[in-house]
Amino acid sequence: MHPGRQLGVLGLVFLVLYLAVFFAADAKGSWKDRLEPKLGLDLIGGTQATYVASQLGQPPTTEAMKTAQEIIESRVNALGVSEAEVVIQGRDTIVVSLAGKAEDQLKDLSNAANMRFRLLTGVTGDVAESALNPTTPAPSPSVSGSAAPKPSGSAAAPATSGSAAPKASGTAPKASSAPSAGGQGGGQVAPSPSVSGSAAAPAASASAAAPAPAPSASAAAPAPVTQDVKELRAAIEKKVGAAAWTAAEKLTAPVELGTDPKAGLPFKAFASLTGVEVNALGPQMQFNVPTISCAQLDQRPNGAIDAVDAEVVACYNGAKVKLDKAEVVGDDIAEASHQLDQTTNQWVVALDFKSEGQKKWAALTRKAYEATQTDACFVAAGMLYGGTAEHCSVAVVLDKTIISAPTIQAVLTGQSQITGDFNAASAKELADQLNFGAIPVTFTAGPAQTVSATVGGQQLEAGLLAAAIGLGLVAIYSFFYYRMLGLVIFLSLGLSALLTFGALVFLGRSIGFTLTLAGIVGFIVSLGVAADSFIIYFERLKDEIHEGRSPRAAVPRAWQRARRTIISANAITIMCAVVLYIVSIGQVQGLAFALGLSTVLDLLVVFLFRHPIMTLLASTKAFLSPTVSGLGRVLRRSQTEEPVSSRVKEA
Repeated sequence: MHPGRQLGVLGLVFLVLYLAVFFAADAKGSWKDRLEPKLGLDLIGGTQATYVASQLGQPPTTEAMKTAQEIIESRVNALGVSEAEVVIQGRDTIVVSLAGKAEDQLKDLSNAANMRFRLLTGVTGDVAESALNPTTPAPSPSVSGSAAPKPSGSAAAPATSGSAAPKASGTAPKASSAPSAGGQGGGQVAPSPSVSGSAAAPAASASAAAPAPAPSASAAAPAPVTQDVKELRAAIEKKVGAAAWTAAEKLTAPVELGTDPKAGLPFKAFASLTGVEVNALGPQMQFNVPTISCAQLDQRPNGAIDAVDAEVVACYNGAKVKLDKAEVVGDDIAEASHQLDQTTNQWVVALDFKSEGQKKWAALTRKAYEATQTDACFVAAGMLYGGTAEHCSVAVVLDKTIISAPTIQAVLTGQSQITGDFNAASAKELADQLNFGAIPVTFTAGPAQTVSATVGGQQLEAGLLAAAIGLGLVAIYSFFYYRMLGLVIFLSLGLSALLTFGALVFLGRSIGFTLTLAGIVGFIVSLGVAADSFIIYFERLKDEIHEGRSPRAAVPRAWQRARRTIISANAITIMCAVVLYIVSIGQVQGLAFALGLSTVLDLLVVFLFRHPIMTLLASTKAFLSPTVSGLGRVLRRSQTEEPVSSRVKEA
C-alpha cells in the first residue's frame, strides 16, 4: 500500500472542512466567533412563541390540534436539526421554543399555508385616490411576485399598468416586475417545458375563442352568517351610523372616486373599522365601499379568505380585488419543490398536481383563457393591467396574500411553477409548507419572548469535562497497555475530535444542527465505539506475531482480518443511530445524530490514518522493540520460541 496517499487524502478532508468553517459565505464575525458551534435550547436558552388556535371561530378539536402540532414540528425540522420544542398547552394553545434568537423563524411558522387558485373577477382602482382612503402600503407577502415565464404555452405575467399585455404565442415573452403605486408587480404561474405539447395556447385570440362564461359576482355561494357575525354586524351598523350602513348595503358596484372624490363622504365612518369588524362584512360591502382600505383588509384575522366556495376580497398592486371561489386548492397539489430555473437563474416553486388536481387546473386555466370581453374576469384583468389584458387573471393566494395574479395565455395541464422574488430559503419554505399540508386551525400569534436555558452553562462545562475525563482515561489506559501504540490511539482520537468539532460548526450553520447535552452524551458514547476498534486491530496484530510473522508482515495481515470486524461493529452502531433518529424526537434525536456522526468520522480516521500510520511504524526500529512498541510479551516470545509454521513443518 501507499500510506502517504491515504494520509494526503485525510489532510485534504481537514483542509476543505476548515476552509468551509472559516471562509464559507455564512461564516461571520471574528475567528473565535466562526469556531463557535450552535448550542441548543437547554444550554443557552432561546426564543419562545405562543399561538392560540381557533377552528372556524370555535375552539379547535383535539385531533386538529395534534395535526397542527405535527405540521409545525415538520416545518421546524425542515429548517434543520434544531431540536425545537413544540408543546400543546390546554385545549387551544401551542408553544414553540427554538434555540437562540429565532424571531424570524417563528414569525411564519404557524401560517396555515392554505393555497387557493381563484379567478380575479373585480378590481377597484380608485382606492388610493381618495382623501378619505389614504394610500396604503402593499400587503407584505412572504413571497412577492416577479415572473419568469417558461417556453411554449406559458402563462405570461402581464406588465404593470400602462404597458402592453403580452400576446398569446408558442413562447411567452419575458415578464418583469415593475412595482406600481403601493405594491409589487404581477407574477406568473408557468408550466414546465415538459407540458409544452399538451398545454399549447390555441391560435385564435381571446375574442374568437368559444366563450366559456366565467362566474359572475353572484355565482359563488355566500358564506353562512353565524349568530356572532350578526351581532357584530349590528354593532358595526351602530358604529358607522344607519345612513352609512344603508347606503353601503345598496351599493352594487364600487363607488367611482376618480371623477368625484366627494362621492366617498357618505362612507367616511367605515374607515374607522378594525380588521375584525371589516371581516364581519360581506365581500360585496368590503369591495364596494371606497373607504375600506387595504390596510384594514390586511388586518383581518387569519383564515379570513380561506373559504373555498365563497367569493373573497383581497389587495394586490395597491388595489382591492374581488376573487371568485377557489376551484383549485393546495390539497390538489401532489408535490412542491424549490428549484433554480436554469433559464432565468431565479428560484421557483414547482408544482406537481394530483390526477384530479390536473383536471381542475386545466379547467380553471381553460376558463381563464377562453373568457370573452363580456366576462367579469376579463374586464377585471384589463382594469388591473391598464385595459390591455386579453385573458382572465388567476390569482395565486397563500393564506391572506396574493402571491401573483397572471393573465392566462394558455390552457395548462401539466406541471406548473410559481415564480417570484424568491431566494433559496423562501422558495424552500413555501415548498415545505405545501408539502406538509395546511394547518387545519387558524392561529393568533402572541409576542415572541426570550427563555432562559433549562440546563445552563454549568452543565455544559460538566459535560465537556466528562468528555475530557473519558478521553483522558482512554489515553492513560492506552499508553499503559500499548505504549507506543497508545500514541496511535491518542492521535486517532484527537483527529476524530477535530473532525467532529469542525463538522459540528459547519452543520450548525448549514442545516441548523444544535449541540445539546444529549448530543454531548452521544459524542462521549462514541469514544467507547472508537476504543473497541483499536482493541480489535491491536489484538489481531498480536495474534499474527504470535503465529510467527514479523511485525512488518503482521500489520497488513492483521488489518485484513480486523477490517471486516471493525466495519461490521461500526455499521451496527450507525444503523442503531439512524433508527433512533427516525423514531425519536427532540433531544433523543440529537443524541442519535451525534452518535452516528462521530461513528462515521471515526471510520474515516480508521481508514485514512490508523492503518497508514501503522504501516509506517512497522518499518521502524522502535516498533520492533518489545519495551517501546507495546507488543511486549508477544515480541519476546516470538524471538525466543520457534515459529509455529516451522514446528508444523517438522512434524
